[in-house]
Amino acid sequence: MNYKKMVVAAVLLGTFSAGAMAAQEISREEAKKMGYTSLGTVSIDNEQTAPMDAKKAINKLVEEKGGKYYVVIEANNDNKISATAEAFK
Repeated sequence: MNYKKMVVAAVLLGTFSAGAMAAQEISREEAKKMGYTSLGTVSIDNEQTAPMDAKKAINKLVEEKGGKYYVVIEANNDNKISATAEAFK
């Protein structure tokens, strides 16, 4: 993973207050350990320019899919941010 991707992933993995967002980001290990059910993936593609906006967009898509949790699978920052996450319930 190159430096840009690592920075974007780290920012996306940062936590925000529970009041700001209902879906919760978790690790792949936690999803497996807790036995959460996968609802598939959600993606944003060059929609957001700020990491916080990208995280909000992913969160919204997870909630629309009926998910309560998600794992960031991929993040990229080439002038604009794109990301993919797996939603869980």
